[in-house]
Amino acid sequence: MTWSIPRITIGDERRMLENMLDRNRAELVNTLRDLSESDARRRLVASVTTPIGLVKHAATAQRIWFQQVLAGLTESECDGGTTPGDASFLVDDTETVADVIAEFDRGSERARLIAADYTLDETRTHSRLGEVSLRFIYLFLIEDFARHAGHADILREQIEHP
Repeated sequence: MTWSIPRITIGDERRMLENMLDRNRAELVNTLRDLSESDARRRLVASVTTPIGLVKHAATAQRIWFQQVLAGLTESECDGGTTPGDASFLVDDTETVADVIAEFDRGSERARLIAADYTLDETRTHSRLGEVSLRFIYLFLIEDFARHAGHADILREQIEHP
């Protein structure tokens, strides 16, 4: 099981939100590191969830929330797929663990660059939720990535200790 001690524990709200999101990004990716290609693709639960699929899904979530919702980019302007749901967990056979981690890291960096231009109170319209703020996007992804890092920890334990 992975777990790191938070390095930043004080600061203004934005610093704390950004740090916690980055921490959860790292925790999620760390659950995938050093897994073999075959282990990363193992389905150990009834859903399409796999260790590599969780990171692929998180990359998609970042594109949806930061590129589409916050920056208002069209799907063709985004750095990859923006289809939510089960489809976001699917990894092409030609994609490696390193490819998916790199995709996620590129998306994280682009998300940081996009978010830097907005205040926490900046709002955009989400197609199903209505008005959302950058603060909400940070909180939503902090929760989402923490939950998926927990899922990935359990899958990794199943792989390493069958």
